[in-house]
Amino acid sequence: MILAGDVGATKILLEVGELRSDRWEPVLERRYSTAAAENFSDVLRAFLDECAECRIPAKKIKAAAIGVAGVPQANKVKMTHHAWSVDGDAIARRFSIPGVTVVNDLAATANGIDLLSPAQMVTIQPGKASATDPRVVIGVGTGLGIAYLVPDGAGGWRAISGEGGHAGFAPATAAQLDLWQAIHAQCGRVSAEDIVSGRGLPSIHATLCGKPVLSQRDMSAGDIAAAADGGDACAIRTLDLFSECLGNVAGDHALSVLARGGVYLAGGVVVKLLPKLHRERFREAFCAKSPHSALMMKIPVKAVASDRVAILGAVRIAATRQASRVPEGAGQK
Repeated sequence: MILAGDVGATKILLEVGELRSDRWEPVLERRYSTAAAENFSDVLRAFLDECAECRIPAKKIKAAAIGVAGVPQANKVKMTHHAWSVDGDAIARRFSIPGVTVVNDLAATANGIDLLSPAQMVTIQPGKASATDPRVVIGVGTGLGIAYLVPDGAGGWRAISGEGGHAGFAPATAAQLDLWQAIHAQCGRVSAEDIVSGRGLPSIHATLCGKPVLSQRDMSAGDIAAAADGGDACAIRTLDLFSECLGNVAGDHALSVLARGGVYLAGGVVVKLLPKLHRERFREAFCAKSPHSALMMKIPVKAVASDRVAILGAVRIAATRQASRVPEGAGQK
């Protein structure tokens, strides 16, 4: 059995099950609110207790991987937008689970891309993906995460995660410049995450409505989407400008590595806003990279219509690490 987790600033997904022929078969899956918990260990304890009630004792779990929204170091991740640290070695000791791996959530997301079904992908820009060129994976949730997938030379992919969401936002149009200036005047340095994220959407909305940026930080992507559904002009303009800014940022990262392997948009905000994503404005901003606009037009862009891709990636990481471990007692005489 494998334990897989996705720990974000807003939600926590935990699943236990088996990977058979590259198909994940969960036995138990649960969703928790990050804000409602004291720490991750309490959440995991509650999940394992429920597993036991379902006759899945912890001793049946032979590997685990958990994607966490933050910077990884030595099998531990300090969350960027939450006060938690998630320590894989400490989890292994406390819960007697062998081989607990903790990675950045975008590394998990990137590893899950190839486990998605075609029905879980929506084409934003058509194109033919190259199997020998890099991919870019962009996670738009509470924050903004970036990961790259590069060919490993053996027919697979190696995920490289970083903190690209905290790189500076480079406005490419007058509307983006006005937005940048408004946020900069009130908050200082403007990162891509300050605009292209669940935290950034209220800032765009406030700016377009002529209100202080911090005045609407309690709005959610769902609130803005609902207002747009109700015909609110400011909310509609917010989603349009958000689509444009997302295209700008995605295009910059695709251009940086010549991502002919494709660009994948993932994360809870993408899932919520996908029906309202202004695809034409996204594509225009994505491809507006002269002198390489023609190249950008050929890069396929897909949106992930599932919020479980990081779970699938965690499953793959756990299974791979489990397969590479030397069995206990091996090599002894």
